[in-house]
Formats: sequence, structure tokens, C-alpha cells
Amino acid sequence: MTFARFFASRTPATLRRVFTSIDLFPIRHVVRNYDAGKLRADSRAAFNVALVAFPQGLAFAMIAGLPISFGLFGSAIAGVIGALFAGSRFVIPGPTNGTAVLTLSAFLASGATEAEMAALIPLLLVIVGTMQIAAAYLNVGSLISYISRAVIVGYISSAAVLIIVNEVKNLTGIAVPREATLFGVLSATVVRLGSTHWATAAVSAATAVTYLLLRRFLPKLPNLALAMVASIGFGIAAQKLGHPVKMLPSVPVSSFGISIPQVDFAEINKLASAALALAFLAILEAASIGKSLAARAGERLNTNQEIFSLGVANLGCSLFGGMPASGSLTRSALSVNSGAVTSMASLIIGLLSFVMIFGLGSLVGYVPRAALAVVVVFAAVSLIHVRQIQFVIRATPTDAAVFIVTAGSALLFPLDTTIFIGAATSIVLFLNKAGEPELVEYVFTDEGQLAALRSADKRPLPEISIVHVEGSLFFGAAELLQEQVRRVCDDPNLRIIILRLKFAHHLDASAILALEELVQSMRENGRGLIVSGARKEVYRICKRTGLVDLIGRENFFLEWPKNPTLSTRNALKRAQQILGQKEADIRVFDEMRTKAPGAG
Repeated sequence: MTFARFFASRTPATLRRVFTSIDLFPIRHVVRNYDAGKLRADSRAAFNVALVAFPQGLAFAMIAGLPISFGLFGSAIAGVIGALFAGSRFVIPGPTNGTAVLTLSAFLASGATEAEMAALIPLLLVIVGTMQIAAAYLNVGSLISYISRAVIVGYISSAAVLIIVNEVKNLTGIAVPREATLFGVLSATVVRLGSTHWATAAVSAATAVTYLLLRRFLPKLPNLALAMVASIGFGIAAQKLGHPVKMLPSVPVSSFGISIPQVDFAEINKLASAALALAFLAILEAASIGKSLAARAGERLNTNQEIFSLGVANLGCSLFGGMPASGSLTRSALSVNSGAVTSMASLIIGLLSFVMIFGLGSLVGYVPRAALAVVVVFAAVSLIHVRQIQFVIRATPTDAAVFIVTAGSALLFPLDTTIFIGAATSIVLFLNKAGEPELVEYVFTDEGQLAALRSADKRPLPEISIVHVEGSLFFGAAELLQEQVRRVCDDPNLRIIILRLKFAHHLDASAILALEELVQSMRENGRGLIVSGARKEVYRICKRTGLVDLIGRENFFLEWPKNPTLSTRNALKRAQQILGQKEADIRVFDEMRTKAPGAG
């Protein structure tokens, strides 16, 4: 028996679908139908992205507090390796603002120096990559939808502010001790602004003005790269005037090579929380970016395949001196907008990045550190979307609360903690909202339709209440359901409740036990419960757990798909029979009879 047959025969269907949805080497499908036209389109897009990826790699390494080679090699390696395992052209992997600042925040909390960070990054990447590959096989991609967009907006906004505040020291040439929180960095920076190095500040201002002018008058050119080239002249001018400024170190291209991460279980324990936060953030970024771009192109995205490719890309970065990779919004959008047609564009981006590293790496040493800080700040500013923040705050109180908690926690906690606080808040509020089933009292109208009973009206039959339940009846809603039905029972005239479950979903053990306790409580008080409109899956659960026997099969009425009110009419007649009342003449609306001749 082959492994595939063995796997298919021994694995549950749901799990098989998850495993088989991930292709271990999807690039072969791209290569099979690749032609010169696709190569030209991908190469053109890749060239545009590579011109942006080079300065971004420098900037992200600087944000993370790592040697700049980590950002450059990370961009190239993630592009090449990620392309081999990606399922689409919509996610270009590489370092991002979010993963860079989260890396910095995680290590600041531990008090690690730059040298210690550089030594631990390979092991951190192994953990991150392993978590992401596991997440792909565990179908985490489908669970991302339960994380509110407000979490991402709040996290990215607070991360952007932290990036900007962190770069003030490089913009002004002041010495600021490392701090893990936004409040700590801000307070430490403000008290030292009096020692600003004015030559450094002048280079920063000149680079910023150059970039803004280029973006205004020559928007189609690689403005970030051109602004950094111009900054070399500003740095040389400052040195000629007797006010030298700090330069970036040259990229040690000779250091590129395979390096096996050292496994240390004590360090793994220390890095686990940061690795989980990085893996989680990268999954969120890749999923949101990929789905957005795919939807715009009218295509679908296999999120788990993209998560898998990110995991393999991070494992590759651990071997070749890269830094944590995620789905880059800037590079992904630029690639698609530039006409990329396959995932080969990412591979070409990586190869072009290697060419630029080995060709221009030695020239990086002429770029002022202040100029790169300007690039970082502009990149961070672009992450603050005022319109998205307004939408989130104005949409619902829940969204506003999640945003405020996520963004506000960045003042007091490191960002790896912040993202967990935001995600936990989002899930708790979601469960709270999902755990509120809607209970509405219904009556039959003269036309035979069910309609909500207005609070000012009285029941036509005071002893009988028809309670319509709509929503999820999982464990979070069980107690609330029980309490709401008991409130209906407060009416002393009430003898029987007809519980209409046509639109009730996701019953579980907690809901069944709550209904069982409710039935027993009502009987002790001389009252009864009848169920109407129950769908087949609801009936099966109630039958397996014995609830049907407890209520009585004669008091359990299944839905009638062709006539949604018929089962409730029958339940009402059953209630009148129990009470010994004369059955009311209830006309039932039949939607099938109201259709035009020949319809359906």
C-alpha cells in the first residue's frame, strides 16, 4: 500500500483536505507552462520591486537593531525560497516594518545586545518557521478571520509610532538607551533632545526634502533609492565642513554562506513567546495582504499554502543570515501593480536583490545613518492609515474598544505582548457577541404568518408563548439562553413555551444541558416546553443526548422546509391540547401557493 492510500484510509476527511490542500513544490506547475511573455512580465515587475526592496532591507534591519546585512540577505533569501513554495503571485515574502519592530521589541524586553541578537536570530527563525509550517497544516489560515481587523490596524499604527520615536535618535544624532515600550522610548528621547547633533539633523532634513521633491515631481522613479544616493553627497559635504556624521557599515558580502543554527533548549524557552508573536503577525499580514490583492484580481487565495511558503522562507533565512520574513504589503502591491503574472516574480526579485547586494554592498558604507532613518520614518508614516482608523473607531463600539486596547497597550507593554492582548480582546468580544442568542416572542397574524409580538400588545393566548430563538447556541450562549427563557416564565399566566429553533445553530453539550435543566425547572413549576421548527441536525443532537425523550417525541416538531410556519402551528395546537383548550382555527401561510403560475 502506498503512503497516499494509507494516509487516505486512516485520516479523517477534514484533516485529509487540509493536508492535500498544501502543495510541497507548487513552482513545478508554474514552470510547466512558463513562456517568454510571462518571463518579461515577471521580470519587469521584479525590477521595480527590487529597487524598493534594497533600501527597505537596510531600513528594516536598522529598525530591528540588527546588522544591515540581515535585512538585505533576508529580502533576497525569502524572495527566492518563498517563490518555490508559494501558491500565488499575491504575497511577496521578506522583512517588513511589523516583523522588524516586533523583533526589536522582543529582544529589548530581554535586554539583549546587538551582537547577542545577531547570534540568536537563526534559532528564532527556526522556531518561527516551524510554527508557521505547523500552522499551515493545522488550517490556521481559516481561523484568521476570527481576528478583528481592528487588531491589525491598532497594532500596525502603534508599531509605526514606535518606529518613528525610535528613529529620532538617528535623525538627531543623540544617544538614547534601549527601551522596550513606546512610553519608555519617548520619555528617554525627550529628555535628551538638548544634545542634538546639528550636522546629523541637517543631513536628515536635506534627505527628507529630497525624497519629498522626488516623490512630488518624479513619482514613477525609485524615490527611496535616489534619496539615499543623494544623501551620500550630503554626508560628504558635512564631513568637508568639519562636522562628520555617522555612516552605515558596509555590507560584508563575504560573510554570506550557510550557518547551522545552534539548538539550545534554554534559549528556545526564552524565545518561544517572541517567536509565537512573530509567526502570528506574519500569518496575519500575509493573509490580509494576499486575500485583498487576490480579491481585487478576481481570484482566490490558498491561505494555508502562503503560510507554508512563509514558514519555509523563514527556515531558509535561518540558514543564510536573514531576518524574520512576512508578507510585505509594499512589495506585494507593487509587484501586482507592475504586472507580475506568476510566483516566479518573487524568485526574480530575490535574484536581483542578490545582484544588488554583491554589486552595491560596498557602497552602503557611504550612506549616512541619518538618511536611512529618514527612509525608515517615511515607511512608518505610510503605515498609519487615518481613514482605516476612522472606520474602525466609528464602525461599532466593539471595533473601537479592540483598537483602543491594542494601540493603548503598546504604551505599557512590548509589541509581542501587545498583539496577544489585542487578539485576546478581539476573541473575547467576538465570543461575547456570538454568545447572545436573539429571543423574540412571536404570534400568528390573521394572514397565517409569524410576526414578532410588540411589547405593547398582549398574547392572544395568555397561557402560551411562542419564543423564536436565533443565533449560535454553543457553550458561550447556553447560560444566557436559559436565563432569557426564565424571564419569559416570570408571567404567572404562562403555562407552556413553544421554543422555535428554526434559526438556532451550533448546539453543543452545554446548550443541551441548559435546555434539560430548563425543562425540569419548568415542570417543577407546572409548566411545559415544546420545540418547533427544529432542523434535522438539531434533532439528531437532541435525540442522541436524550433530550427528545425528556421533552417527549410528541412535543418535538421538526421543520417543514416547504412551509416554515407549519411546525409552529402544529406545536401551538399541541399546546392547546395539553391545556385542554379548544383548538384555535389558525390559518397557515403557504409560500408555495403564493408563487406565480409556472414558477418553481
